[in-house]
Amino acid sequence: MRLCVLDGRSTLLTAEGEVDVETASGGRFSRDVARLYTEWTVFRLWADGFEDAPGDAQPELDRLGALSPSPSQVLAIGLNYVDHAAESGFAVPEVPIVFTKFPSSVAGPGEDVRLTGDEVDWEIEIVAVIGTGGRSIPAERAWEAIAGLTIGQDYSDRAVQFAGAPVQFSLGKSFAGFAPIGPVLVTPDALPDPAEVVLECAVAGEIMQRAPLADLILPIPALIEFLSDVVELRPGDLVFTGTPPGVGFGREPRRYLAAGETVRSSATGIGWMSQTFR
Repeated sequence: MRLCVLDGRSTLLTAEGEVDVETASGGRFSRDVARLYTEWTVFRLWADGFEDAPGDAQPELDRLGALSPSPSQVLAIGLNYVDHAAESGFAVPEVPIVFTKFPSSVAGPGEDVRLTGDEVDWEIEIVAVIGTGGRSIPAERAWEAIAGLTIGQDYSDRAVQFAGAPVQFSLGKSFAGFAPIGPVLVTPDALPDPAEVVLECAVAGEIMQRAPLADLILPIPALIEFLSDVVELRPGDLVFTGTPPGVGFGREPRRYLAAGETVRSSATGIGWMSQTFR
């Protein structure tokens, strides 16, 4: 299944075209995507009656909204690619490094973002959107708790992130628009094999990051098990799963975003999104 928020309404992208969820279900399911996650199992049964649109089909970016605009929790994983840990100057962690992006940073896939300083960085990620959720979810059942995957950017103001001793991550990653997600939600059964899902991030037309999802140190099911042993994962929650190497902080010399630059993020089987910094 390929689901998006089109002109503010939950919409399926099918082989026959765009299907408005509320209209096609006779009002059984809501136009509000957040309400769909609260009854994800029955919604999936209904939606499975439609044939998916092929490939990376998506509507125009300026018509698309956030796939979970007000999640109760946004959990993020740091240093989950070996080469990204190395470029950041850290050893590969023995357990997941977990931080949060506050929910008010969530944005749609094509919104402009205010540049907050001279050290704003990019970090493309695959984001798991929680469906049924729960606690103590074993890895072998993790996909049952996930509604689907989408693309995210973990934008980070490094000056704010690394201010103070010890450093703290969350505020520097939570400015307005610093957690864009989109363009569509793709259910696990509709995705290619992780080795074929390639993440790519380009800044001002130059490719900065490129890596397969299979390069994750801890795969998504293992992350869901680890997180849910502590946190109750709730419908609509977001899990940012980590970024591959190529961020500005890890370059020599360091390279950060400038006003007027556009960041384009894509993933095989999901689509693409972009933000321009003002």
